[in-house]
Amino acid sequence: MTSKQTNSNFLETEPVSRVFFKYLIPSLIGMMLMALNIVVDGVMVGNRLGPVALAGVGIASPVFTLFLAMSLWIGIGGATLFSQAMGSKQTKQARFIFTHSLVLIIVFTIIIGLTAFIFREKLAFLLGANEETFPFTIGYLKVMLLFGFIFTLENALSIFVRNDQNPNLAMISLIVTSTANIGINYYFLYVLNLGVAAVAAGTLLAAFLGVLVLLIHFFKKDNNLRFVRIAFQRPLFINTMTVGFPSFLSEIGISVFTIAYNVTLVRIAGTAGVAAFSVLNYVHGVMLMMFLGMASAIQPLISYYHGAGLPGRKEQTIKIALKVAILAGIAACLIGQAGARQIVSIFGDFPEDIMEIATTGIRLFFIAYLFMGINFVMMTYFQSVAQIRMAIWITASREIIFMMVFILILPVIFGINGVWISVPLAELVVMITVAIHVKRHREFKTLFKVRS
Repeated sequence: MTSKQTNSNFLETEPVSRVFFKYLIPSLIGMMLMALNIVVDGVMVGNRLGPVALAGVGIASPVFTLFLAMSLWIGIGGATLFSQAMGSKQTKQARFIFTHSLVLIIVFTIIIGLTAFIFREKLAFLLGANEETFPFTIGYLKVMLLFGFIFTLENALSIFVRNDQNPNLAMISLIVTSTANIGINYYFLYVLNLGVAAVAAGTLLAAFLGVLVLLIHFFKKDNNLRFVRIAFQRPLFINTMTVGFPSFLSEIGISVFTIAYNVTLVRIAGTAGVAAFSVLNYVHGVMLMMFLGMASAIQPLISYYHGAGLPGRKEQTIKIALKVAILAGIAACLIGQAGARQIVSIFGDFPEDIMEIATTGIRLFFIAYLFMGINFVMMTYFQSVAQIRMAIWITASREIIFMMVFILILPVIFGINGVWISVPLAELVVMITVAIHVKRHREFKTLFKVRS
């Protein structure tokens, strides 16, 4: 029996629950360590450089999100097609898709980064910087825009390694990236006394180390991620961009969310409001990484089973994922209600006005996690089976359409609390629309039934 047959049989013959958790656990560990990395970055910046510097980095964060969005757009789109091809035993086509996707990612992110670098000062103010935060925002932007392609390459390569049935190496690369980032940034901030530009440089240097770890996969005998000679294929390009678009839109939605909250809060509560949101946004990043870890676990499996024509295993996978998402959401919400003030205090000794705003914000905002995990899992499911319209609807509605409607209306009625509850209400409304869609379509009749 060949290595390829062994891997395929593992996905097709092992109990679905065992396969799911073999993917889920490494994905969650890796993503949560990356989340810890994000939080520690915030803690170090907040404690070493102060709340204004923390706010400045928070304002620049949509650029980081944009690079992540590009890597997910092409990476998830290409990896989904890769796994579908592997499921239908089209290995040659799978390798072509992999090479085609990596080339697209590198070219696109370099062009975007250099273009944005030319207009970096205007971009900083567009993102919400003011006279206080501008020096910190621009310092972060300069480095990230020039060298952000390193991060996109690392993230996309990690996605493909996971889809090539090596979730453990993808986890190890995230462990190396996150621990290296913490160590490097500690050295830059506390030993060399550098600023936020060094924080961006540390993030990219750590990502480069992650790439080196991922390259180990190419030396495995059962590796299917092999570079082949390619020519640009317009149909494949369109298909990759279409399938991956919900992932791109999801990350762009995070940027829209960050900008909308920064602009609204600076108008309502000034720099104190932006600083409070920066704390919440770091914590929110942890939760997003957790849900992204779930999505990263189910996407390769759903895509493979869809390509292999195994609907029963596909349905069992999504059923287990929904249960995990619901339990995680309940736990996160309870932690937010009980420990909001303690969470804020981790990021620094803030003035009381910032402390109160951030504490209330966490308690209200964390209600969103009751619904967010379900929406995340269902979006990934629809994307993985090429029901792109529904995947786009979930993403656009929860992160852009309903969120923007609520953040424009609710602060007028409820003040700053209206800002915090905009996302929870958006998530709830979208979850209801997903439930209606599932109830109306026959293909989901067996989704919540136990199948042997």
